[in-house]
Amino acid sequence: QVQLVQSGGGSVQPGGSLRLSCSASGKSLSRYCMAWFHQVPGKEREWVGSLWADGSDNYPASIKGRFTVYRNNAKTTVFLQMNNLKSEDTGVYFCAADPQSCSVMEDFDFAYWGRGTQVTVSS
Repeated sequence: QVQLVQSGGGSVQPGGSLRLSCSASGKSLSRYCMAWFHQVPGKEREWVGSLWADGSDNYPASIKGRFTVYRNNAKTTVFLQMNNLKSEDTGVYFCAADPQSCSVMEDFDFAYWGRGTQVTVSS
């Protein structure tokens, strides 16, 4: 029912910045728990940030301070702002959404997923 369309991937140098977008065809995402995940080939998907329905955000300790999840005023698009990118940030980034509260969500349980977008960090 919810189709998440991602954009904004690309290649940057270490220390650079990139912003990823995730939209649901103009539909409001205000009622959803939104999250971003990073996956490297051969490794497990890892959570890098989330945005609660009330607009608050949350991050793993290893990410907080470099990445920021936020949404536009219309609440139709969720962004992942990535700063001070490192080579290990390279990989595919997925956005995900679920109508459940973020407080009960686990990585594997999101109902809707974007198709992913490639981010490459290299000099």
